[in-house]
Amino acid sequence: MGEGKEKEKRGFWSRLVSGLSKTRDNIVSGIDSIFNGFSSIDDEFYEEIEEILIMGDIGVAATESIIENLKQKVRQERIKDPSECRQLLINSIREQMDVGETAYRFEEERSVVLVIGVNGVGKTTSVGKLAGKLRDQRKKVVLAAADTFRAAAGNQLKEWANRAGVDMIGGQEGQDPAAVVYDAVAAAKARNADVLLCDTAGRLHNKKNLMEELRKINRILEKEYPEAYRETLVVLDATTGQNALNQAREFSSVAEITGIILTKMDGTAKGGIAVAIHSELGIPVKYIGVGEAIEDLQKFDPDQFVDALFEK
Repeated sequence: MGEGKEKEKRGFWSRLVSGLSKTRDNIVSGIDSIFNGFSSIDDEFYEEIEEILIMGDIGVAATESIIENLKQKVRQERIKDPSECRQLLINSIREQMDVGETAYRFEEERSVVLVIGVNGVGKTTSVGKLAGKLRDQRKKVVLAAADTFRAAAGNQLKEWANRAGVDMIGGQEGQDPAAVVYDAVAAAKARNADVLLCDTAGRLHNKKNLMEELRKINRILEKEYPEAYRETLVVLDATTGQNALNQAREFSSVAEITGIILTKMDGTAKGGIAVAIHSELGIPVKYIGVGEAIEDLQKFDPDQFVDALFEK
């Protein structure tokens, strides 16, 4: 078991490194050319770095903090040579991503995990992968197919449920999502499930309906399953860059978001968005996806991310 897990981690690391290659070309190579191209550390030097970070989707707020932090370190350590700033910059980016210890309490106790996100971001797939991961940890999982708006969502989730070997409730198009959750709570209790995992709809263009739907689901959970720990994860597509950050903001205005699942990190030049989300919203990225297989969704480790990004 230990060796298999180690192999899986190593495999994920190499996929993360190669998955971040476009982001690396976008950010790291630009930064390195500045370090090599400047002979002294001046305002123009900082401005060039700032521009590359913002263009790399690290976000304005995070970039300003990173630059400020870098300037401070340069002053403190009396650094004169731009090439000596590389490691300091890496450390500043790392510090931006520190939102404290990321908690995965829902793995340790009886819990309900709501997963929300707009169509096309890989939400249903992420729910399926998460179910598989929990099952691998010997958890008893019940899946609630409460995204009843999208015709294919139920069928897609059913395939994942079968693959992960977990029970699924609901999945018929047009069903009332709150009714599906109600049935799923009853099933989770009857089967003594560790985790009730709910795939819920995320229609941001119709925020009022979404809020109402989430409110109804939350009322049912409070009434029928008060003893369960609650986790609400938003799935975002890394390839959409700043748009993903805007979606996270919108969702956090309608629900109490406890974490982010960032998908499609492989092959995007906008991987810097992971830094922006951490920094601007203070919501931890809890999982990161770099491919199609179950093992391609892993817990997000900011240190590992920064190391993979600046890998030579």
